Amino acid sequence: MHWCNQPVVKYRLIAVGKIREPYIAQALEDFRTRLRRYDALEEIEVVAARGDDAARAMREEAARIANHLAPSDHVWLLERSGLALSSLQVAQRLSALADAGTTRITFVVAGTYGADAALVQRADCLWSLGPLTFLHEWARAIVLEQLYRAAKIARNEPYHH
Repeated sequence: MHWCNQPVVKYRLIAVGKIREPYIAQALEDFRTRLRRYDALEEIEVVAARGDDAARAMREEAARIANHLAPSDHVWLLERSGLALSSLQVAQRLSALADAGTTRITFVVAGTYGADAALVQRADCLWSLGPLTFLHEWARAIVLEQLYRAAKIARNEPYHH
C-alpha cells in the first residue's frame, strides 16, 4: 500500500437523518479534522422519512440517497448482513480501489428501518460493523474513525491495534 503515491480518492458519507447528540457531533468533528490530513471527505445528510410504514420509508430514503449517487461511484452500504472486515482489511480494500483508479468511494448509512432492496442492489460492497446494533449516529462516527485508521495503516503510521 503506497497511500502517498496513489491517485486521489475522494470519500463521501451519505447518511439518513441529522446528528442530534452533541457528544457524537464532537466525535465526528474530531475524526473529520484527523482525516483531512489524508483524504478529502464530503458528507451529505438526507431527510429521514416520517411515519411507521417501514417499506415506504426505506423506498423514500433510498430514492433520496440515489439522487446523490453518480454511476461511477463505488458504494459501500453499511448493512448488518454484509462483510465484517478488520481495520487492516478495510485499508487494503480502499488502497486496492485507489490503485485500480477509483476516484470516489461513497459510504451509505441507511435509515432506521434499514436499506431498501434497490439500494442494496446498487451497493458495490455491503459492509457490516458487526452483529451489534448501533445508533445511526454512532455508525457515522465509526465509519469516519475507520477511514482515518485506514489512512494511517496505508501509510505505515502508528495506530492503536
